[in-house]
Amino acid sequence: MKPAVIITTIFAPNAVMQEIAAQSRARDWQFIIAGDSKSPPDFLIEGATYLDLAHQRTMGTYGRICPERSYARKNLAYLHAIRSSAPWLAETDDDNMPRSEFWNLPSAKVNGRQLAFPGWANAYRYFAETFIYPRGYPIDRALPDWTNAPLALQNGAAHSPIQQSLADENPDVDAIYRMLHPLPFYFAKAAPLLLGEGAWCPFNSQNTVWFPEVYPLLYLPATCSFRMTDIWRSFIAQRLLWTCGWQLSFHSATVSQDRNEHRLLHDFEEEISGYLGNQTLIDTLHSLNLKSGQTNLLSNLEICYAALIAKGFFKPEEETLLQAWLNDLP
Repeated sequence: MKPAVIITTIFAPNAVMQEIAAQSRARDWQFIIAGDSKSPPDFLIEGATYLDLAHQRTMGTYGRICPERSYARKNLAYLHAIRSSAPWLAETDDDNMPRSEFWNLPSAKVNGRQLAFPGWANAYRYFAETFIYPRGYPIDRALPDWTNAPLALQNGAAHSPIQQSLADENPDVDAIYRMLHPLPFYFAKAAPLLLGEGAWCPFNSQNTVWFPEVYPLLYLPATCSFRMTDIWRSFIAQRLLWTCGWQLSFHSATVSQDRNEHRLLHDFEEEISGYLGNQTLIDTLHSLNLKSGQTNLLSNLEICYAALIAKGFFKPEEETLLQAWLNDLP
């Protein structure tokens, strides 16, 4: 029952991975890495659990059918942590250098500023003085929402089993922002931000803590673009949090990102489906008649995916992958 830090990578061990491994060993945490077909065949880090493709294929139905060269292979690392009864897991990326705050022990009860109004909510606005918005935020709303955001928030507390912490230097923004605005960027330190029911904000897989009650919602879809898989997962997760009376929270930066090489026009191309479809996606999720309570979480997850497959956000084979994930959960 050790906490887990999870990444997926196609690269040889770098300074970030070595640091996570060293800090995990010092704290008796698990460090679980999911490989892929492009990963080095001799990958090895002392103290890390490395899941190569051969091992992943022994982990159940999902491991046998998950596409190669896909960020969704991170799902196999999640499964490994879940089966080890991890009391929480922190997912990050192979280019995020953790700071000391990254290793603070989290609590699912969060005290912070309460953002309660329904609609799109730019969480970055509450940790920044200059214009910025998260990847997945509607680009036609980014500037007006920044200007009109309510800044006088009440303090509150909530059960928050999904907690997104930010990343300094090269934060998670979309290709349009990267092409038009200078980086690096540094967020201000501030109290956590709790998003009430109906307040939608994308969160990513870059620096996020999950607690066991929401482990099934970790599932990353494989039949959409790489740049949208964690974003669309985040909208599904938020919709399901509300059925349980839980809230998503955002927290100050605990990592610094030295971003791996990206081709921004390729990122832009992979984000187009989100630029054009995110409003329809959340409208679809909002319209669903879902049952309340944690006991309905899995069936509600299936309902969400069925609706989004019907709308064309995911391909029909996503249903088979999702069922394999659900069947492989302990």
